[in-house]
Amino acid sequence: MAAKILDGKAIAQKVRDEVREGVARFAAAHGRPPGLDVVLVSDDPASVTYTRSKEKASNEVGMRGRLLTLPATTTEGELLARVAELNADDAVDGILVQLPLPGHIREQRVLDAIAFAKDVDGLHPVNAGLLAMGRPGAIAPCTPRGCMRLLAEAGVEIAGARAVVVGRSDLVGRPMAALLLAQHATVSIAHTRTRDLRALCREADILVVAAGAPGLIRGDWIKEGAAVIDVGLTRNEAGKLVGDVDFEAARERAAWITPVPGGVGPMTIASLLETTLRAAEARVAAR
Repeated sequence: MAAKILDGKAIAQKVRDEVREGVARFAAAHGRPPGLDVVLVSDDPASVTYTRSKEKASNEVGMRGRLLTLPATTTEGELLARVAELNADDAVDGILVQLPLPGHIREQRVLDAIAFAKDVDGLHPVNAGLLAMGRPGAIAPCTPRGCMRLLAEAGVEIAGARAVVVGRSDLVGRPMAALLLAQHATVSIAHTRTRDLRALCREADILVVAAGAPGLIRGDWIKEGAAVIDVGLTRNEAGKLVGDVDFEAARERAAWITPVPGGVGPMTIASLLETTLRAAEARVAAR
């Protein structure tokens, strides 16, 4: 039997509807909507279009979304000054600096400068540390949060499950492993240099792949009945978007699987909206 498809578009819409209701409650209680500021340092029209989708999505759920576009010639000092302004602005609950930054700007220095309570990308060392320690209040990156929601919507039992995360980035792999561990899965982190990756994947009840290597995971690597979350997104030579998992072969063995596109992708922006609302609520509660 072929796997059931985890429809990221439908689930993302459900998340957006929930956020819209939460935003309305927040605005009624506090006299303002949550605010999300996205900072883009680029002159590339395609980057502006992509990043503006986050501004649009936040406005659609009733937030005050704003895209701040800075020229590619912006200095590191100028960008840090703008981040400091946003940190001090009480109407701003979430700050997201779009990556990558121009080569003359040190990304980690900028990310570290964002107030951790407003770090909706979950990349500040305080949030990463809280997440790794399993402490409450940590802001996790949006894509792993979206993956966890997909698993929850499918009714996948996480506690006690054998989970394998293929990928070790700060944005997906490491926080994904931490979120699964927090829900009592037994977690392994693998990557493209892992010895006998096939054998490890075949043990996984839950397999999350975020290696950025198209077609890395073959169908016979999938355990019968597994839940497969494919975070990979690459455009092949034919111009088609493909994931890290051989979808057609894998769906013959898996119980649940995400398509590419239409699986994890829509969940990322939906989770960003949810994270911004939670950040706003936490900031108010901390006063």
